[in-house]
Amino acid sequence: MEANNFLAFDIGASSGRVLLISFREGHFEMREIHRFPNRMMELHGRYYWNLYHIYNELKQALSICGRERIKLTSVGVDTWGVDFGLLGADGTILGLPRAYRDSFTAGTPEIFFEEKMSRREVYRRTGIQIMNFNSLFQLYQEKRENYAPLKQATTILFMPDLISYMLTGNCVCEYTDASTSQLLNPHSKEMDRDLLDAVDIPASCFARMVFPGTIVGRLTDNLARETGVGKVKVIAVAGHDTASAVAAVPTTDARFAYLSSGTWSLMGIETESPIISDESYRENFTNEGGIDGTTRFLKNITGMWLLERCKEEWEQDGAVFSYADLIGLMEQEEAYRSFVNPDDSCFANPTTMQEAIRRYCGQTNQPGPENIGQFVRCIFESLAFSYRKVLNRLKQMAPFPIERLHIIGGGAKNDFLNQLIADVIQMPVIAGPSEATAIGNGLIQTRAAGLVNNRWEMRRLILESISPKTFLPKSSCSSEELEQAYQRFLSLTSK
Repeated sequence: MEANNFLAFDIGASSGRVLLISFREGHFEMREIHRFPNRMMELHGRYYWNLYHIYNELKQALSICGRERIKLTSVGVDTWGVDFGLLGADGTILGLPRAYRDSFTAGTPEIFFEEKMSRREVYRRTGIQIMNFNSLFQLYQEKRENYAPLKQATTILFMPDLISYMLTGNCVCEYTDASTSQLLNPHSKEMDRDLLDAVDIPASCFARMVFPGTIVGRLTDNLARETGVGKVKVIAVAGHDTASAVAAVPTTDARFAYLSSGTWSLMGIETESPIISDESYRENFTNEGGIDGTTRFLKNITGMWLLERCKEEWEQDGAVFSYADLIGLMEQEEAYRSFVNPDDSCFANPTTMQEAIRRYCGQTNQPGPENIGQFVRCIFESLAFSYRKVLNRLKQMAPFPIERLHIIGGGAKNDFLNQLIADVIQMPVIAGPSEATAIGNGLIQTRAAGLVNNRWEMRRLILESISPKTFLPKSSCSSEELEQAYQRFLSLTSK
């Protein structure tokens, strides 16, 4: 039986990867076709995404398939959330998309709440965690700045939809990615008209809302001919990368929490309806769209961003380390020496991450890291305790008992951190798959092709095809020492 081949374009905030998911007789195989860096571009003090670099890298991936005569059934695109591109009336892309780590929205939410709508009302309408870079606040600030591309725009496309537009020429607004914008009502699953009025954006600027599995169109004639793959279908998968990743959690029941671990960490649960309450508002949890109409009730936590930035700085100084090297250096250092709050605004995009960490430690009367191993240990232990804090909140609000934590994404390969998390949360940790986002992307395409029926069948298929790794809390860990360290972390990071 000939395999059905699905190409998953999975584009993160630091790198892009293209995986080929080959499905045959109820089983799938994965193969990496292409991988490339994706970095913000600074120009005249603003930060952008180099959209044309991304497009050319995706063309390379398609061309590889063309040269190898791989017959593709479809292609799907997922990316990070909140960012967007702008089109003019004739379909021209109006400049590069702004990057969410640009500080131009610093302080914007407070101005919006004072001038337009209260913080509580914005949360009540959207259920979305208040973060300064949400699309709502980006649009509001661009309006305040008289940002020229926005003044000329007739269409706003979120990042996965913008890339699908480049591939097909067709515009859609995919639900899971739109749900991150703080413009969408999670009950009606439509854009909130009052919020659009508040930022003076017509509803007509957004294309028709579609859900995962919808056909966007086919590759343009030029792209089909140039790459040699032909007029392949482009599917709107779960366009927000975390939504695709959660679709790939290898489980057979709903009694789990997940941690999508990468540049960002996102910890949450999958529910049948939004959780919008005084407690979720107070704790700043978010309700984002998932597949099959589910809600991803979660909290954003700054993840490996701190370590990635430190690693770049060390490499600029000529010190190149693998992650295994870094863990080896860290294991030689004292445990629980210093902590940081990974979500503190000082770590958003500092000039140097090492100096930002040292400064935070100084301001909280802790010894700052003095060598690479101490930096790594500080970051890892701070992340593990951050996860425990969020998981404790989730347990209080979840409509079911949470029995285990599934770690998916690149962090699933970090055995040391995964064991540390299991010890800290005192709960089984199931790690894998590391390429959950691309797998979820690909299997949503198999579902669109009629080869898989629902998300539970997708998850059973993943469980049968991939062996996740289980980490149990070590009995040798001193619960008293851990508890003392956790309480000290809370006291040092509560500002």
